[in-house]
Amino acid sequence: MSTAHHDVEDLLRELAPQVLGTLVRRYGAFDTCEDAVQESLLAAALQWPETGLPNSPQSWLVTVASRKLVDQVRSEAARRRREDALALATPQSALLACAADDMPASDRDDSLALLFLCCHPLLSAPSQIALTLRAVGGLTTAQIAAAFLVPEATMAQRISRAKQTIKTAGATLSLPEGSDGAERLAAVRHVLYLIINEGYTSTGGTDLTAPELSAEAIRLTRLLHRLAPEDTETAGLLALMLLTDARRPARTGPHGEMVPLAEQDRGRWDRGLIAEGVDLISRTLPRGQVGPYQLQAAIAAVHAEATDWPQILALYDLLEQFGPNPMVSLNRAIAVAMVQGPAAGLDLLAKLESDKRLAHHHRLLAARAHLLEELGQHQAAARAYREAAARTASAPERRHLTHRANRLENPA
Repeated sequence: MSTAHHDVEDLLRELAPQVLGTLVRRYGAFDTCEDAVQESLLAAALQWPETGLPNSPQSWLVTVASRKLVDQVRSEAARRRREDALALATPQSALLACAADDMPASDRDDSLALLFLCCHPLLSAPSQIALTLRAVGGLTTAQIAAAFLVPEATMAQRISRAKQTIKTAGATLSLPEGSDGAERLAAVRHVLYLIINEGYTSTGGTDLTAPELSAEAIRLTRLLHRLAPEDTETAGLLALMLLTDARRPARTGPHGEMVPLAEQDRGRWDRGLIAEGVDLISRTLPRGQVGPYQLQAAIAAVHAEATDWPQILALYDLLEQFGPNPMVSLNRAIAVAMVQGPAAGLDLLAKLESDKRLAHHHRLLAARAHLLEELGQHQAAARAYREAAARTASAPERRHLTHRANRLENPA
């Protein structure tokens, strides 16, 4: 793909939420507005690389999307009343007479309100993720489906149901206030956290990582941080993303094989992302109440600079105080093993087996296998590695775990 196409794609992703916010604020119908915006983005992606950027790209998109929206409404006789409402709201001269890039762009940025809308509490987490990536991220349904390894038709249905839920709920483009605002902001952060997790280690497929998802999660979190600059947990989440994504180049070998943290070539880590992440979390931690994302970012920063296991264990002790989280407890058990020895770590892992969320999780089994290997119990470790390999849907993880089992069973 040419540089021009890349530049246009980046610009369209940046403008997508602003254009959709403008249309939803003007017309109120999220589902039809979102479809119209997608059509305008497609038109721009086809035209702009050939004709060049219009004088005002955002205004061009708003005008084209508005025209497509009115055309869509007009084609539906059963929705005549909505057509009348749109016709009254938008003069024909504004839709037909002016050039697409002549309409002045609004200075108002509804991106944050749009994020809140896409992460509506009535939606399931998978639906929130899909709708956020499409409406705010500007990704096509095909791109989202490919990233999550599901058929495009399945993802299209998920997005359609999510939009219908928003419509039925009568949700509007607005910023929630008070405690509701804090809860909704936490929901937005959680959705972005889920996206970066899937990008960092894909739950299935042939590749260990999904770089396009990681990049989109970071881009959207930068946007959220810009829109809510005083929120320290959003800053912490962004720092965490930067610091973990910095390790991505070293997480796979030349043939796509998984490389554990202890064996990674730190020279391949992205020092620019590390510097940005460390600076951000260093400025954020002293500002106010520390939260889970800030602590996870602090742990990632310690790994990035020099893995100090006693310091990491102390941070996990603080992190556990925010409530039960099986993955936090698993990671803390690994830190305990690094500080106090593998036997101490195994004792904690045995306690975690009573948690149904972790009992048969491949990461718990893989951690147990590694600690058994450290104790010299190679046959037991090999069995645990094979059990872990059987329970992961990630092909690179499965190959890595199987390789470790084979190495222990056949030392020669």
